[in-house]
This record gives sequence, structure tokens and C-alpha cells, in this order.
Amino acid sequence: METELHNFVFVWISVVAALIYCRYISILLPVGPKRLFFFLPVILLFLLLPLRLTTLSLAGLTSFSIAWLSNFKLLLLAYGKGPLVPPPTSSPLSLQLFVTTASLPIKISPSAESPTSKNGGGRGLKSPANYVAKCLLLVSLFPLYQRSDYVHEKVMMLAYSVHVYIVLEVALAVIGVAAARLIGMAVEPQFDEPYLATSLQDFWGRRWNLMATSILWPSVYEPIRLASGRLVGRQWAALPAVLITFAVSALMHELIFYYIGRKEPTWVVTWFFLLHGVAVAAEVAAKKALHGMRWRLPAEVSRVLTVGFVVVTGFWLFLPPLLRYDTVAKARRETIAVIEFVKCPWSLLRFSSFTVISGLSSLYPD
Repeated sequence: METELHNFVFVWISVVAALIYCRYISILLPVGPKRLFFFLPVILLFLLLPLRLTTLSLAGLTSFSIAWLSNFKLLLLAYGKGPLVPPPTSSPLSLQLFVTTASLPIKISPSAESPTSKNGGGRGLKSPANYVAKCLLLVSLFPLYQRSDYVHEKVMMLAYSVHVYIVLEVALAVIGVAAARLIGMAVEPQFDEPYLATSLQDFWGRRWNLMATSILWPSVYEPIRLASGRLVGRQWAALPAVLITFAVSALMHELIFYYIGRKEPTWVVTWFFLLHGVAVAAEVAAKKALHGMRWRLPAEVSRVLTVGFVVVTGFWLFLPPLLRYDTVAKARRETIAVIEFVKCPWSLLRFSSFTVISGLSSLYPD
């Protein structure tokens, strides 16, 4: 654990240093291929740095943050687009704001409210009760894991799905709140109760992992939609854009799975995202074809169909590759390691406190 923490510190010091370099390159060089050329060493570095980490949590979050999001933000910045480019009427981003926005999975809220306002941290922070309830639900799953040999496989996969969702939401929310405090601005939410989605468009576009959505939209979806509009017309330009966006997301998920598992990909995860890309494209086409019709499924039925489709396809194509990396055992070992790591400093603190009190008692006897 200690070695992993040393590697983690090294990785993030390297990230900060590289982004400081990119910030000054973006000031010195105009947008275009020349700026991109000077960004390429950093993009390559961000693809290599996660390889220094081996734990499930640190490797997963770091690879998501820098190998995917940061690299896409730098590609956009090279051509004067994306979250690292200030609005035309605004001054350039401060160094602190630039590095924080570039390195972390956050998106600044357009309202840019102060995180010290009454909502406690902008739209990215839900009520404490919301997170406490989800953490309690997560803890309630632990006894189930201990008796997994006696539980039906599908029930265990449902438990793993809930586990992944809660861990991702809570971890990204913690990062978002910390970043909001650091930069003094509100950030947008990372998740918006995806189990309430009434369509696949709603699930992927407005509820699930919104940091990935916010970076895929300007870097992949919009350019492809504009290009395909000249070929298939504006009405149907969204369809190839949706398919290619899901394909890019599939490749990035395969990369993250490699970082956390270090095994040759089976490309099953790619099929999961391609299937959902086709399903979302079909949903978009159906809505266009039925435009103007007032008939709709009840929201409750839409939710069951949407979440059911996500869960069934996840059981089939997403969870098996993830479990292939022995993630359950890894998560258990990492949790125990964290507990032991926390207990050690706490024990030292208690020992030090006892020593100080004993010393004071000897100096000032009753």
C-alpha cells in the first residue's frame, strides 16, 4: 500500500507539472496543429502514467481522469475548444483553475455559484442524506458477498452492479466537492439518479457519468454530426454521430479495463457499447419518425424498460469482463489495506497522546 501511495503521488505531481507546461504552451502558441504537436508528449505521458498504479481504485480513477478526460480536453484545447478555453468575453483561466479543470473529472457549472453557498457545493453536491443512504445500501451488500457461494449468480451480479454505481457516484462526488472548494466555483453533477431514466438517451446523455458525456459531446459527437450532415442531411446526421461516439466510448472503456486488469482485452465491453449505440440510434430514429405524435409510454413503464435493458445487457456484456480481472477479491484486499493503513496512524496517535499525558502527569503529580 505504501509503494502504491508513493506511485500515486509521483503520478499526480507529474500530471500537475505537465499541465502547467500545457497551459503556457496554449498561451504562447496559436490554435492548430503546431499547438497539438507540443501537446502530444503530454498526451503520451498521460497514457503511460496509469501503468504505475496497480490498485483497482487508484488506477481506475486516475486512468479515467487523465488517460481519457484530460487527453480529450487537451485535444480540444489544441484547436481552441472545450472546457479549458474561457468564453470570448472572459480572461484566461488562472493556473489553478486550468490545472484543476484539466486534471479532474469535473465540469464548471455555467452559473459558477460559490461552493460555500447554502446548497453546500453547487449542483454537484446532493443532500448528505442521499449519499448516506447509498453508502448504507453499499454496506448492506457486504454480508451477501461473504455468502456468495449460496446466492444465485444473477442476484450477485445485481449486487455488483449496484456496488459499481454507488462507488463511482460517491467517489466522483467527493472529487467534485473537493475541486469546488479548491477553485471556489460550483461544479456540475457527475450522476443524476440513473435508475430514474425514462429512455436510453436520458440514461446516457443526462444521468450516467456526465463527465464522460460532457467531453464526448464536443470532441466526438458534434464534429461527426456536422460532417455527416453534409452526407446524409441534417435530419439524420445524429445517427452516425451517436454510433461513432459510443464506439469511441467503448475503446476508452477497454483502455481503462486494461489499466485495472493488465490483461489482453476480449472486446466484450466494446460490444456492450456498440449495442447501446445502435439502441440509442434506433431510439433517435423512432422519435424522429413519430415526431408530432402525442402517444407515449407511461414514465413508470419507460423506466422499467430502460433500466431493464441496461441491467440485462450489463449482466451479459459489461460485468463479465470486469469480474474477469478478479475485481471482487481486489476490492476486498484494498478495503482491508486502507483500514489497516488508517488504523496504523491512529494507533500511533493514541500512543503519542498516552505518552504525552503520562509525561504531564509525572511532571504535575496530584
